[in-house]
Amino acid sequence: MSLNIVLHEPEIPQNTGNIARTCVLTGARLHIIKPTGFSLDSRHVRRAGLDYWHLLDLSVYESFEEFINQNNPQHIYCATTKSDAAYSDYQYPQPAFLLFGKETAGLPGYILKRFSDYLVKVPMIQHEKTRSLNLSNTVAVIAYEVLRQWGFPEMR
Repeated sequence: MSLNIVLHEPEIPQNTGNIARTCVLTGARLHIIKPTGFSLDSRHVRRAGLDYWHLLDLSVYESFEEFINQNNPQHIYCATTKSDAAYSDYQYPQPAFLLFGKETAGLPGYILKRFSDYLVKVPMIQHEKTRSLNLSNTVAVIAYEVLRQWGFPEMR
């Protein structure tokens, strides 16, 4: 199994800690693309990740291009509210790379344009004063759909 969760410039340490914990418990690799809105040594990140941080398969990159050059992913599924396709509309290959943007702005336009055939969203009720689900919840929803499609490998 090769599930890859990619965070582009995350800003909130508690979200990243929660996502790290999800990665450990699903066997996913976590990729973090800088800059971040916090230090990865932050007690808030580590607290949210509980005592699982040492079990995390983590890679950190200085830029999006460094991430691309080091991983050479075939497809990157980009989570965005700007998609017409639900995350469940796709059949995810192995390995799968799921890319999530920063909490306040999502993914930048150049990334959405580059991977425009692979934009996914979590459907939700829209209200005038709402934007989207919490980042760590969105990661969990989409990651578990991928794992469901793969038959929950190595999980019990």
